[in-house]
Amino acid sequence: MFESPLKSNARNAWSESQEELSETEPVSPVSKGNRGKKKKKRRQQPQQQKTEKRSVSAPQLCAEESFDREDEQSEKRYTDYDEPIVRGIFQIGKKSHDVLLTSMRVTWSPIQPETPTGQSETLRRTEYVELKDVFGVKVKRRRSAGQETGGTLLGITLFHCKKKGPKLKDHAIHFNNMSVDHCEIWFKKLKEILSGFQNRPKSLKVFVNPASHKKEAYQIYRDDVAPLFQLADIKADVTITERKGHALSVLKESNLDGYDGVVVVGGDGSVAEVAHGLLLRAQMDAGRDTDSMFTPVRATLPLGLIPAGSTDVVACSVHGIRHPVTAAMHIIMGHHQEVDVCSFSCLGRLLRFGFSAMFGFGGRTLALAERHRWMPPGQRREFAVIKTLAKLKPEDCELSYLPVKKVQTETLDPVKNEYLKDDMEEEESWTTTRGLFLNVSIMAIPCLCSMAPRGLAPNTRLNNGSMALIAAGNTSRAEFIKHLKRYNSVNNQFSFSFVETQTVWAVRLRPRSQSSWSDDIAEDNGEYDSKNTPIISSEGAYPWNIDGDLLEVPSELLIRLHPQLLTLFVSPPG
Repeated sequence: MFESPLKSNARNAWSESQEELSETEPVSPVSKGNRGKKKKKRRQQPQQQKTEKRSVSAPQLCAEESFDREDEQSEKRYTDYDEPIVRGIFQIGKKSHDVLLTSMRVTWSPIQPETPTGQSETLRRTEYVELKDVFGVKVKRRRSAGQETGGTLLGITLFHCKKKGPKLKDHAIHFNNMSVDHCEIWFKKLKEILSGFQNRPKSLKVFVNPASHKKEAYQIYRDDVAPLFQLADIKADVTITERKGHALSVLKESNLDGYDGVVVVGGDGSVAEVAHGLLLRAQMDAGRDTDSMFTPVRATLPLGLIPAGSTDVVACSVHGIRHPVTAAMHIIMGHHQEVDVCSFSCLGRLLRFGFSAMFGFGGRTLALAERHRWMPPGQRREFAVIKTLAKLKPEDCELSYLPVKKVQTETLDPVKNEYLKDDMEEEESWTTTRGLFLNVSIMAIPCLCSMAPRGLAPNTRLNNGSMALIAAGNTSRAEFIKHLKRYNSVNNQFSFSFVETQTVWAVRLRPRSQSSWSDDIAEDNGEYDSKNTPIISSEGAYPWNIDGDLLEVPSELLIRLHPQLLTLFVSPPG
């Protein structure tokens, strides 16, 4: 289904067979002149050498064969870590190499000619690849144009994960040997070892949002992600979402027992929906009543995030970079990390799970942008920010929070897969402030993006058991703009007298006025002419920005942190 010209060296040789790679051999007439005879003579000499050394080039099972003194010394260099499994001769590049397979690595060194005294001219340069970095092995064949099956055996190819700075990339190593028996033994042994990595997924449920950003999500999955999943022999059940809430309904209703993980290809809105769906499904399976206060259970399946949106705040925060191949490699290699998640409740009823929230300026900017979705994404965001700043008004609300030092830490019950209940209902633990706020942010992740390279909450980590509460009080428009600009600079964005930060475990925000975010006409007519006057109306709809998704809350919102509630496919810390 996903077939296209592929970009990397590792994916250029991919054929429809899941066990084979192919190189197309052009069909062209061969000259019968003297030049052809010379080529034939040159081919006869390697054939004679191959016949003389047939016992050396055949695969050797190291548990059954013995080596001479030089081979024993070489093997000792190779196997400082574990016992050898199989050994043989392969051509890598243009040189023949002595290759050794152990349970932890594949090691090779070039075969050097010997001097008349029996000594090698130079020391052999040994190279290796750790099997924990290898994610695929394929049989390599040469096929003529139009040939779909069969072909001339060339050898085997290993695909491994290579780190280059913050990025992960796929890389191919070709081990050439035209012996069928030789390649079959190596292929089987490598497959056996790779199948032993338990955290690596074999089957994934994939959601692709085709409307994300510039409608690039489907192309990103088809060109960058799907070929890597195929090389790793991962079966992907792909759902192209057709509407908002489609992924949520699938997660709530489908049987997920046959999957090893869930992957979402899209922006922050898609990530928020799928993360909420996974956690909501876990509560449903555990019999939790989400219409009352409850202690949530952990999601059973890990979640993979492929960035394909306009900002990708969540993906950038967990991967540190906005790079689809890096995200795909974390999924393929089975890198896991448990992360903290927030729950958002109103009047005792769960609204959703998420990672971050903004009220005030952040919520109203998103609400305005959502009503102008006919505009291109970049223009829509810029328009919403400028217009919201032009009509900047404070929110009159009551803000309460539980500092981390006043709260008992939740502990995981390994039997029930849930966290023990906390004592957050003790009213004396809450710290409450009342007043006018331009913006209130609550974040359980750093919230990295291109506009805030250090993060909206740079002191927050993925699983440190706390949230960052950032409250910007009432001030002039010019001072607030200076505060916003600091996010894109090296200066401290919190060094303003009107900005207060707290490390918290729970937040309760109760608006004390009825606000309307849908009445643009009233604002345009200059109905509010004082920066000290809060927005008042009778509608009572309060816009919240939850992970880039608009959520309308009728009254008080309670935000609680749940440590390590969700597992993500991401590089573990350290």
